[in-house]
Amino acid sequence: MYSKIGQRAYKADLDNIIALCSALGNPQNKFKSIHIAGTNGKGSTSHMLASIFQHSGYKTGLYTSPHVKEFGERIRRNGEMIDEDFVIAFTEKTKQLCKDIQPSFFELTVAMAFDFFAKEKIDIAIIETGLGGRLDSTNIISPILSVITNIGYDHMNLLGNTLPEIAFEKAGIIKSNTPVVIGSTNHDTRQVFLKKAHNESASVYFAEEKFTCLKVSKADNHLQCDIKEIESGIVDSYLLDLSGMYQAKNLCTVLTALNALRNTEYKIDKSCVKNALQNIKGTTGLIGRWDIISNNPLVVYDVAHNKEGIQEVLNQLNQFHPNSSVHFVLGFVNDKDISGILNMLPKNASYYFTNAHIPRALAHDDLKKSADENNLIGKSYNDVNDAIDAAKKAAKESDIIIVCGSFFIIGEIR
Repeated sequence: MYSKIGQRAYKADLDNIIALCSALGNPQNKFKSIHIAGTNGKGSTSHMLASIFQHSGYKTGLYTSPHVKEFGERIRRNGEMIDEDFVIAFTEKTKQLCKDIQPSFFELTVAMAFDFFAKEKIDIAIIETGLGGRLDSTNIISPILSVITNIGYDHMNLLGNTLPEIAFEKAGIIKSNTPVVIGSTNHDTRQVFLKKAHNESASVYFAEEKFTCLKVSKADNHLQCDIKEIESGIVDSYLLDLSGMYQAKNLCTVLTALNALRNTEYKIDKSCVKNALQNIKGTTGLIGRWDIISNNPLVVYDVAHNKEGIQEVLNQLNQFHPNSSVHFVLGFVNDKDISGILNMLPKNASYYFTNAHIPRALAHDDLKKSADENNLIGKSYNDVNDAIDAAKKAAKESDIIIVCGSFFIIGEIR
């Protein structure tokens, strides 16, 4: 299981998932889908699109990973987690198949999702990749649209050490004669996407050329984004039930995706889009994106776990909490290059180092040693809840406590 042991569980080919799905009657060919890859933002983008399709009256499947609290978060139908009876029945019927094929946990859950969506006769499935794209188990679908949110430095031990190398892996989801939306790029990654799209005769839409965010502001626990459509010059305001200002970038990607789908069978009007965006959490169950646990002091948790994600957390602090003293509760996995992350973090913040209780976790005392070398001073705790309690005791009412660094420490918050 990759989330527990890391690289040793990763299968860098599609042989197992092809064999699994073949034995199941190729369920991936029995529903329409949208395929989403990217270093950051692919989960939020997936949930936004799922909410929009569901509010537009379509029976919507959603596959994402990893889960935070419950396995069923990975596979949803109209926002509801997969039926436990289905999980049990699927596991029973594939026991011999698993002995023969020896799939990874991820390969089996992808096959389960495809089987579930086919049997439920869903109208559209939003499918998020796990790692990369080209060799990801989800990459046996034939989607009506591909979306790549962005490219950043994460999982370099598997995907490559340069942004063009990582972009090449993500670009593997671009299919023949299938439109693709790209969220954000730089010169080098843009060329990778253009080359792959050209080779596949795929229309490519760059979100940065279609929409731009003029202003982001807070409205209670919602986010208001003023978005300009670049070609028409029209400015429209969208209210999201998400608090992270980084969601404005994902929103531009989603709006570009909707434009790319304009001439398909799916009819989605603006009122449905706006209503769906105000109810993403309630509709799809999205958690872990600048979620507020409590106030006075403000306690927030976010699944940000790489340099780009942590930078967005820091941007949020600078934008909305510039005068607050900050307490960071941090935990990472042991295959993450954390030196760059630690170097970014403010020296004047208070730190509480912790770890999840999985084999892949970076031990809290090892994290503390690395942090000490970067002049980030704090104590270490073997449980995230103890770390949060310590931060609460030390914090003033006007302070802010941020819990981040790993899906898995977020999953262990009581």
